[in-house]
Amino acid sequence: MKKLIALLLIGTFLLTACGNATSSKEAAGQEDTIQADANYYAQANLSSLKNKKIGITIQSLDNAYWAGVMAGLEEVLEANGADYKLITCDQNVDTQIGQIENFITHEYDFILVHAADKSAVEDICKKARNKGIKVMCWDDTMENSDVNWILDNSYLGVEIGKLAGDFINQHYDENNKAKVCMIGYNSLEVLLERANGIKEGMEEVAGGKFEIVAEVDGLDPESAQMAMDDVLAKTPDCNIAVGIGSGAMIGANESYMNYYKSKIPENVGVITTDVTKRQLNSILGEEACRGLIGFEGSDVQTGTAAASMIALILADKQGAHNVYREISPVTTENVADILADMK
Repeated sequence: MKKLIALLLIGTFLLTACGNATSSKEAAGQEDTIQADANYYAQANLSSLKNKKIGITIQSLDNAYWAGVMAGLEEVLEANGADYKLITCDQNVDTQIGQIENFITHEYDFILVHAADKSAVEDICKKARNKGIKVMCWDDTMENSDVNWILDNSYLGVEIGKLAGDFINQHYDENNKAKVCMIGYNSLEVLLERANGIKEGMEEVAGGKFEIVAEVDGLDPESAQMAMDDVLAKTPDCNIAVGIGSGAMIGANESYMNYYKSKIPENVGVITTDVTKRQLNSILGEEACRGLIGFEGSDVQTGTAAASMIALILADKQGAHNVYREISPVTTENVADILADMK
């Protein structure tokens, strides 16, 4: 299986992402932005990762999405002989700075950082680059990185909103408006951008056919479920939940499943983003999850894309400072194919 994944070309299930550069820094001799596609990732020589010292520090593995994609990435790195270390900082900035410092001390070739606070790690990442270490930031735009591997979160939100709008149009109209709960997390700028995009997308597709009756926080399944339980207690006919991630979907779905005793009406739906087994199985089953906006495809495909990014950066073939990732809808039409390739 590992050998198969090592040889896998990331060309399957990839669509070109849209987005505008958000960083003012332009890498020398490079355009600032690239919209990644199948041909872009196919340039990577994964076998070149052999014996490369790769340090990976991420916020947490408690999130099912991150656990899945990191497992996919680890499998590709192992299959190609990389000397890697994956650690979490538990969302503690000081811990993450210490981890990056340790990578520098031990002369790693490459550091992948999923920043707990991008501003706080700028200086230590600058130090790494001054030592000749390549740095990739996953999810944020940083100045002191070779590549920011990012999403246009406003655009992603709009696409979530459009998918929700399609569902609203199927079941509601101006005389029978959908009552919507918005599950967000305003403490993170990228997630606030995503939430605002969701509203924009719903308005574009289903304007006049819905009203937002509640806006709550729900980054993890437990908090999202508790918040949705409270919303349903106050507004029993709130039949649509839209949100910024897998936690929002899983939590809201559980709340609806409990509320309706596992007999979900056809006009009840949860639409968010991220790709986890729990979400995909819920879309396949007779539950409230109706669809999501995913990224490269399965977590194996995302892990392979991330490994391809590492190989491209090490070879100075990344071509841009900001590389935007692919996004595409996951619905009942394609969910089984993606689920078959999940970790």
